[in-house]
This record gives sequence, structure tokens and C-alpha cells, in this order.
Amino acid sequence: MHETSKNEFLTTNRKALTINLDDSKYGTFAEIGAGQETARNFFQAGGAAGTVAKAISAYDMTFSDEIYGKSKRYVSRERLLTMLETEYGLVEQRLGESNQDRCFFSFANTVKTKPYRGPNDAHGWIGIRFQSTPNAAPSSIVIHTRMWDDNNLDQQHAIGILGTNLIYGAFYLRNEPEKMIESLLDNLGPERIEIDLIRLDGPEFESIDNRIMNLHLVRKGLTQAVIFSPEGKVELAANALYKKAVLVERGSFRPVTKVNIDMLKCSGAQFIQESALEGKELIVMAEITMNNLQASGQIDYDDFLARIDSLGTTGNYTLISNYFEFYRLSQYFRQYTKEVIGIAMGINNLLEVFNEKYYAHLPGSILESFGRLLRNSVKLYIYPMKQAAYRRYLETLNGENDRSNAIPTVSGGIADDLLITCENLKVDDRLVHLYQHLQKNGYIESIRGIDESLTEIFSRDILEKIAQQDSGWETMVPEKTASFIKQNQLFGYKG
Repeated sequence: MHETSKNEFLTTNRKALTINLDDSKYGTFAEIGAGQETARNFFQAGGAAGTVAKAISAYDMTFSDEIYGKSKRYVSRERLLTMLETEYGLVEQRLGESNQDRCFFSFANTVKTKPYRGPNDAHGWIGIRFQSTPNAAPSSIVIHTRMWDDNNLDQQHAIGILGTNLIYGAFYLRNEPEKMIESLLDNLGPERIEIDLIRLDGPEFESIDNRIMNLHLVRKGLTQAVIFSPEGKVELAANALYKKAVLVERGSFRPVTKVNIDMLKCSGAQFIQESALEGKELIVMAEITMNNLQASGQIDYDDFLARIDSLGTTGNYTLISNYFEFYRLSQYFRQYTKEVIGIAMGINNLLEVFNEKYYAHLPGSILESFGRLLRNSVKLYIYPMKQAAYRRYLETLNGENDRSNAIPTVSGGIADDLLITCENLKVDDRLVHLYQHLQKNGYIESIRGIDESLTEIFSRDILEKIAQQDSGWETMVPEKTASFIKQNQLFGYKG
């Protein structure tokens, strides 16, 4: 029985050798696209005869089709699952009755490494189907990875390490899934490998919520963002965003309010008028930065799920990211789509974007940040806010954040019911010309046709009313969202 201390850090060779010397582990390796890199680690470690039943590289498409059937996409989750099912079934069929004291497994990957010429679109699917104890029903772990090394040899090497980490984690860290996830980049690092999706299934993981596991990927920096469908399922970014125009709104969405929906509805009405969107598919999403999911430095998983699920009632996608700066958010989308990007935000967020202190680390300071943010068809849609509402917004900061410490000045007075828009907003004198340039050239546009009666709605008020059992909160959120919150007793609601 393998034992390891929580602080022990194992090399790739040691992990492979540990499995090879464990007589209870026995299985197959099937690898397509990156050579036999994982299997090679086990052969080089020594003692592989007790672990490796078979290693196969069905590299040629014709030969691969003969084994696993024809496929529209060879680097896909569907292809990987077929490989795992086929190989695991063969092991059980051929050895099941004569090896009652062994835990069987099948490991597989299907990978596209960097071509000799062309862009680096290296990615792949990797998985394992395994028994935790002899004769047990199998469980599985499937991950999607993107590779950042500059050449395919280094990428192949990285895949071999990642595969070894996955097999080791499945057998020895499965009872600590968060630790298992973190161990996937042992002897690698996020500069070489990104894991942007993970799914755990089977009897070993019945109590696991895969949304939390994917959140942990973001929290620990194994990836920078994860997308959830309106149904709450984790979506691969490359699939969800491929060739789509994007309209995104950032917020805490705790919970989603009528203001949030009005912002998306009104900005969307303007966004679809863009000539570049004609005939294009559009995806609308709410984005929450990781710091908005934390309380006292800790992730509140129940609160996270409540936000994801309640946002799902609006029919929109949810993006969880590590992108504090807006320019990093637009760069993220540009990895997957060349279509137009619209970013909807309030006046308060626009002032944040114009706060120079956030760009001290950039050689070009705020000019560079806007160059990165607005390049390649990106547009900001600004939701107006009344003076009184902005004062209330400042109160929500509770003196804990110095990002905004004064009512923004506007042309036309300081009456509480005056709307602050991007037309009458006055920025710092040193940035006036930059602001005017962006506005006059159509990079910044006011959202029109808003419901001004909604501008006094704040999430904080909703939470307070829920805590006080004041039903008035129900008029401040979408009707379906209110019903969902009550039905599932979210955000402290007690019916």
C-alpha cells in the first residue's frame, strides 16, 4: 500500500516507479498524436512488466478507425471516451477472471502538438478509467489541456509528465480531489501546460461537484477562466466561443439583479446593430472575477454555486476568471474568436478602467492597457448611473477600497437625479484627450433606453432584505431568479 506525506514532492520517475512496484495496478496505455510519452515514463522507471498490459499508439487515422471506429474529430472528448471504453473493456474481457486481486485501468490521450509551420494551437484530451479496488465498478477522470511550449518535442515531454501525474493522482490522491488537481502540474508549471477543464465520474466521485473542481482550476492558476452553460455545465472555451461574437458583463451577481439584466438587454440591442455582427452567432455571458468569489480569503463554495445556478435562470452563460484588468479579459476572448466583442459596464467600472494605478506594471501604462483592451473590434457599452446611486455605490465599499473616493463630476450640475453618462462624465484632466479620442472614435458608447427606475437597486439591499425576511427583494431580481432562490433557499433565504 502506497503512503506519502502531505509535503512529499515526487519526481515523474518516482511516481511511475511507485505505480510499477504496486502489484495491484495493471492496465493499458493508448496514446495518439504525441507519441508514447506517458508509457515511456513507465518503461524508463523500471518494473513496468508488472503494470503495463499493453501500450499502443494508433497514430495513423486509418488504423485508429479500425480500432475505435470512425470519428469526425480525432482530438475530442468523444474520441478519448471511445478509447478509454474500448481499452478498459478489453482488459476486463481478457484478464478479469484470472486477476481478481488487481485494479485494472486504461489510460488514453489524443493530442495535437504544434505543427512544423503555423500557429501554436496545441491541445489535447487526456483521461483514465480505473478501479479503486479489485472488482470495483470503474471511475474516470478526463481533462482537457493546452500546451504552451514553443516546439512539439517539449510539448510531447510535457504530455508525458501530465499523463503520469494523472495516473498517480487517480490511484493515490483520489480521496483528496483538490490536492489531486494541484498535483497535475507537478514537475511542469502553468507556463508549459494549462488545464482548462476537468471531469470526475463514477463511484469514487459521487459526492464531487464538477463545477467546484473546475473552479479550483482557476483558483490555483491551472487555468485562468472557466465557462458554465445556462444549465450549469462546464463548457470548453474553444467550443463555446468558436467564431462567435461576445457580449459580456462583469459583476458580483450576488444575486443577479434587474439592473444586470437591463444592462445586458439594452447593450445587446445596440450591439446587434454593429454591421460586423450581420449573420454572426452571438454568445452573452456574465463574468465574475475570482476575487468576487472570496470572503476573508476563502472560497465559499455554496455561495459560488448559488450565483452560477441563479444566473442560469436568465439563460446566459457564466465566466469565472482570474482577470482583474479588463484588457486581459478581451485578450482571453481573442484566443478563441475573431468576431466583435462588446463589454457592458457601469459608470463605476468605467472610472476603474481609467484609474492609472492599475497599469503601473505596463511599460506603456494606461495607453498600453487601452491598446490591449480595444484592439481588434472591442467596444465598451456604458450603463448610466444617477448621482444618488453612485453615492450609494461608494457606501458599499465601506472604506475598504480606495478605487473610488469621490462622486464623479459631470457637466450640468450635481442633482441626485442627474444621470451620469459617458457623454457628461468628466475624467482626470490629464486623460481628457484620451477619453475624447476613444469616445469620438466609437470605442465607448452610452447604453440607451435604460429603465431609470432600476438604478437604485443594489445587491447589498437584496441580501439585507432576504436576511430580514422582507419580501421586497423579489421585485429587485428577475421573476424566474426569485422563484429559484426561494425554491432552493439560496443567499440565506428561509421560506
